[in-house]
Amino acid sequence: MIDIDSQSVALAAAPDARRRDRSTGIAGLIIRRVGLGLLTLLAVSLLIFAGTQILPGDVATAMLGQQATPEAVAAIRATLGLDQPALLRYAHWLGGIVQGDLGISTSNRQAIAASLWPRLQNTLFLAGFAAIVATPLALLLGGVSVLYRDRFLDRFINIVTLAAISLPEFFVGYLLIAYVAVQWNWLPTN
Repeated sequence: MIDIDSQSVALAAAPDARRRDRSTGIAGLIIRRVGLGLLTLLAVSLLIFAGTQILPGDVATAMLGQQATPEAVAAIRATLGLDQPALLRYAHWLGGIVQGDLGISTSNRQAIAASLWPRLQNTLFLAGFAAIVATPLALLLGGVSVLYRDRFLDRFINIVTLAAISLPEFFVGYLLIAYVAVQWNWLPTN
């Protein structure tokens, strides 16, 4: 008769348990990272909101000027919701952000989301174009670098790519405008 003790059974089942722990570990890691990211965003938004609240001066007074009557300042404060407690204003602001309502600009009295949308479209276009160009280029350079590992071409690719990522973004942007838009006429310059 074969004597199987509980320790042998546990050792035999250990690889499956480790595999399950690893998969839940990765899912747990992702959940923790997303949770920490959201918590960080919440903390940063709270700090920025609190920082703007403790600044000297008043938005209503800044909008109307120093010669504004107290009634006009009170009316603007009521319109902007500045007469409410700070925590309530923060809760309303955060709720609006979650719903996509970024508020109204105090400088031009237009919706901030409407002002940002054209700029966001341009930014997303540039980011997409950069990804379309950079991804195949990075794969190609990485493949060549692997084929010629520890040789001149590998070192040259490493030095050139390190120098390229070390350049400030505005300089790379100027180079792209100069060549892609002005010299080659692939994109409009405006």
